[in-house]
Amino acid sequence: MSKKKNFALIGASGYIAPRHMRAIKETGHELLVALDPYDGIGIIDSNFAEADFFTEFECFASFIDQWHRDKKQSIEYITIASPNYLHSSHIRFALLNGAHAICEKPLVLNPKEIDELLAIEAQRGKRVYTILQLRLHDSIIALKNKITKELEKNPSKVYDIDLTYLTSRGKWYFASWKGDEAKSGGIASNIGVHFFDMLSWIFGDVEENIVHVKQADTNAGFIKLSHANVRWFLSVNYNYIPDEVKATGKRTFRSIKVDSEEFEFSDGFADLHTISYKDILNGGGFGLEDARNSINIVSEIRSLTPLGLQGDYHPFCKKVLI
Repeated sequence: MSKKKNFALIGASGYIAPRHMRAIKETGHELLVALDPYDGIGIIDSNFAEADFFTEFECFASFIDQWHRDKKQSIEYITIASPNYLHSSHIRFALLNGAHAICEKPLVLNPKEIDELLAIEAQRGKRVYTILQLRLHDSIIALKNKITKELEKNPSKVYDIDLTYLTSRGKWYFASWKGDEAKSGGIASNIGVHFFDMLSWIFGDVEENIVHVKQADTNAGFIKLSHANVRWFLSVNYNYIPDEVKATGKRTFRSIKVDSEEFEFSDGFADLHTISYKDILNGGGFGLEDARNSINIVSEIRSLTPLGLQGDYHPFCKKVLI
């Protein structure tokens, strides 16, 4: 096994933070310190009970600085699971303090931030990694291989895709930073960016981007990729979940149809963060440029005026607009 690496964590109280803690633990490394303004972080005890913890950024930064003054006590990676609008700033902090950054999606909110971080990467000789976990999902890798082979035989083929993702959220969502578009990037950034990454990774570059619905709890639109026409619908509103799904007691509905055929990838999500960390620590990982397409897509979605029920819209749009 390779030498144990030291990690710091910015953002320890959110939904996704435990997956990062578990990934650090399962890959055999050490979480030395965590930062979060909320102090109810008991989840640390089941992963790294001895880790230092701070609620103030200044104290956290001082801890990092003291460790890096002793070359024998370096912190090699800083994991970032903070609110989306803080990602760019926290990545900069990691790089400027001599650590690689591992950042939860969305990597940043605006494409220009990618260019700025690329410059700091080059200056500091450290890397920025982003969690694009769907690229490591076995079923999605199989789909990419299948599509690649089909396009080799028929380079002009264009697929028809319907993406539907509903993940119900309560009133707390809109009282939190996630309900503030300036902080989260909105629905498309917050719950859809990894799907846009996956689709553009498989089906090619964006040629057209249209929005049909843009509401606080729902975004929907159409994206034309080099080899796919994608109708997409994203929402945190429970009311839009199909009745047959509600009847099972579920509050989430995920569906991707490729040429009207359902693509099944419901399983295999539990360990994707650990797999992502293994990939990074073994010399792989996805960097700033890998995230560019999806960040371009969601950034443009925020600027587009919704067209309503015009053109090739997702069927679920009628649930919202009629």
